[in-house]
Parts: sequence; structure tokens; C-alpha cells
Amino acid sequence: MYLQRRFEERAAQSYQRGKFGGFCHLYIGQEAVSTSFEHVLNGDDDMVSGYRIHGIGLTRGISARACMAELYGKATGCAKGKGGSMHFFDAEKHFWGGHGIVGGQIPLGAGLAFANKYNGTKRLAVSFFGDGAVDQGALNETFNMAQLWKLPVIFVVENNGYSMGTAVGRHSAGELHKRADAYGMKNAVLNGLDLFSMIEKLQEVAADVRENSNPWFLEVRTYRYRGHSMSDPQNYRSKEEMEEFKQLDPIERLKSYIIKEKIAEASALEKIEEEVEAEVLDAVDFAENSPFPEASALYEDVYVENDFPFTV
Repeated sequence: MYLQRRFEERAAQSYQRGKFGGFCHLYIGQEAVSTSFEHVLNGDDDMVSGYRIHGIGLTRGISARACMAELYGKATGCAKGKGGSMHFFDAEKHFWGGHGIVGGQIPLGAGLAFANKYNGTKRLAVSFFGDGAVDQGALNETFNMAQLWKLPVIFVVENNGYSMGTAVGRHSAGELHKRADAYGMKNAVLNGLDLFSMIEKLQEVAADVRENSNPWFLEVRTYRYRGHSMSDPQNYRSKEEMEEFKQLDPIERLKSYIIKEKIAEASALEKIEEEVEAEVLDAVDFAENSPFPEASALYEDVYVENDFPFTV
């Protein structure tokens, strides 16, 4: 969780220094969500997400070096510098990328689950998306198919309250998780600011999906401490609200619990923080010193059919 936090803070600094451009959506405040899923799931379970992707990529096992280099558009990045902030990807880790089309990853999650069921594996798929994506028509189409075919998939809306900049109560009628009721799909609300409660519920959900092929829809209520993207002035929320939620910071809550319960000394946690800081600084140096892709890379990993009839 701390690696995600420091990575994002350094990424923000690099962005502000003009080291890379485009869109950049930070995961600060939502670290308990990605961490809890990685704690419960198997390494060969499939994941796909939207464009707030950095934290999920790190917990999936993509190195901080490869993630930072991707932000910089360097050839050593996890998508060879071609994806940037919104499109982290690592097929070997069963991480099928971040997607810039709002809600575009929802049917992809069902497709991954369909493949797992068709091939007779016990693997499950997880599709992450934000509260703004819940209003996309693709969600309803996918929910219908997933429930009808009993696909082993977990749909996860990381409800951070504000979509792109509009409070969820102003753009979505009713509680988000209840969208699943129309299809008889199991659903629940989770506290995305509390790592332990997340893990406890996810263990139950993952077991049901894996053993019984029941799809689930989870509304994870969390909070982002930065804007929708780096260009967001955040005029839609008050400083008082922000301070209130910072008192519920998932990292600080976990840190306090560890010390209070004497699981580890404060000095041990400080050592971890120092190691993380060094890892992230190393990632920044690695990204800055890595080469940009060669021009010829434009023609790599591109599907071409020379005799396609419509190109004649």
C-alpha cells in the first residue's frame, strides 16, 4: 500500500516537472482496494481495469521501474512505452490492461471469465471500473450475459464518490450495487478504506465465484485524495470533506493498528518506508535514463493482413 502511495506522489511530481504528459489519474486513497484483491486472489486470476490503473498494476506485480518507465513513454515500460499512464499491461501476470474507454473493460472481464469457464479452469476474472462507468449501457448487457451463463467474474466498482467531477448522487439513481438485483446477481457493499474488512468479504466472494461460478457485483466505497486527473481543480468538494476523509486514510489506519497491536515496532515500519522510498526513487532514475522506443517500434505488435479484400 505504501509503495502505491509513494509511487503516485512521485509520479505527480514528475508530471508537474513536465517529464511526461497526457492524462494521469492517481490512485492515492484507494490503495486498500487493490491490495485486498491481490491478497485474496491467485496469481493466475485475470484482472482488467479502467484508466486509474497504477496501483492495481503495482499490486499485480509489475515492477515500479516498468510502471514509471511506462509513464515516461520509455521502451522499458510495461507496455513498451506505447500505453502511458492509462494502459499498463502485463500478459504474463494475467493483467489485461487499463482501458481509456469508460466502461469498456466491463465486457472484457466477462470475456476473460467465459474463457476460463470454457477451458475448465478454476480461475476467475475481475473487472475494475469507476462509479462513472456504472451508467454505461455495456454494464447492463454484460451483467445479463454473466448471470445467464454463470460466468466466474467479479465486477468491482471503485466508488470514490465523484466520477469525473460529478457527485455519484447526481449522476446515478439509487445505490450502485443494487443494479445487480435486476439480474439476480449477488452483490455487496464493501468499505474500501479498511483493508481487513475488504479481505474478509473478498475471501467469501472469491470462493463462491471459483467453486460455484456465481458472478458478483461489489460496490467498494472508497475515496480519492487527488482529483480525477492531474488537471482537475476539484471545485466540486470542500476542504472540510477532504480533511474528514484523510482521517480515514487506509494506510495510516493500518499503520496505527500494527503498532497498537504490537505486530511490529514503529522502527520496523519506518525501515519499510525507507526501502519503498528508495525503490521509487530508483524507478524514477530508471525511467529518466531509459531510451525512448525506436521509430520502427511503431510497426511492431500491429495486426496486418496484406490481402484483406477491402484494402484492394
